[in-house]
Amino acid sequence: MTDEVSTAGAYVTAGAEFTRDDRYIATRITADGRDGYPVEAGRYRLVVSRACPWASRAVIVRRLLGLEDALSMAVAGPTHDRRSWTFDLDPGGVDPVLGIPRLQDAYFARFPGYPRGITVPAIVDIATGQVVTNDYAQMTLDLETEWTALHRPGAPDLYPEAMRAEIDAVSRDVFRDVNNGVYRCGFAGSQQAYDSAYRRLFARLDWLSERLAGQRYLVGDTITEADVRLFTTLVRFDSVYHGHFKANRSKLTEMPVLWAYARDLFQTPGFGDTVDFEDIKRHYYVVHEDINPTRIVPQGPDLRGWLDPHGREELGGRPFGDGVPPGPVPEPDRVPVEHTAAAMRG
Repeated sequence: MTDEVSTAGAYVTAGAEFTRDDRYIATRITADGRDGYPVEAGRYRLVVSRACPWASRAVIVRRLLGLEDALSMAVAGPTHDRRSWTFDLDPGGVDPVLGIPRLQDAYFARFPGYPRGITVPAIVDIATGQVVTNDYAQMTLDLETEWTALHRPGAPDLYPEAMRAEIDAVSRDVFRDVNNGVYRCGFAGSQQAYDSAYRRLFARLDWLSERLAGQRYLVGDTITEADVRLFTTLVRFDSVYHGHFKANRSKLTEMPVLWAYARDLFQTPGFGDTVDFEDIKRHYYVVHEDINPTRIVPQGPDLRGWLDPHGREELGGRPFGDGVPPGPVPEPDRVPVEHTAAAMRG
């Protein structure tokens, strides 16, 4: 990446293919504390933006596993400058727990002058004010496997040991061609780079459609980490990626299997109730000035279809396996009703 902050962001470099900077802070929070950070209820704060697909993975997993009381959550605003995500949604523009106006402050507290992206999601040690990790891919896996003592009763197993090899393989393909593929389209610096990314994106979406035509979820008969990772791109597809990133062979609503699959997940507790379409659109269309120099945020698309029946129950499957759905969203974590529900009523 060429930017200094990011959701996964980048800037167009003329003549170049988009390349993601994958050098994240690899410190882990584990049950045995081997990196110096043991799992401990109330010790850490998860910093996210609902606009960011990578952060949204952590939001969904935290909710599905019932970690709200153990791991508090700070929500940054949907826009940022080149320096840092900011807590402009909070009174006074300061996170009430960490006491900082910018996520950058937590990075600098541990790594003065930190030279890479000030990214979300990030987990911060509350007592020291220092960032622990921003390794979003490992973060959700650790929430699923290292934080088990703090999971809610009836929490699903999102990363079952017997299926990990397949989940990892599917997730790698989805990341390369879909999660990151839409960015490779949107930030392509040449026609050749765009064409290549476009072909790979829709070839993979066609492959996913074939895979999901006969099974309800990506791996096995329950929701897993792989479904979380795909969902966060699909839920942004028509609002952002189709137009803003020129991923425009088909809208999600024009891909019947994937559209039904996405609606199925959206209507599952823990998925749609974490989505903020308003923040999503505002982030992409305002922050990416090189793609959208006017910074005009579109009014559409019509969101009402997300609540239509999906019919995927006919494929069987048990969304939460032997577990049960999470309860209502805690008040502090609720998406503003005017950002999603009102829009879906037309």
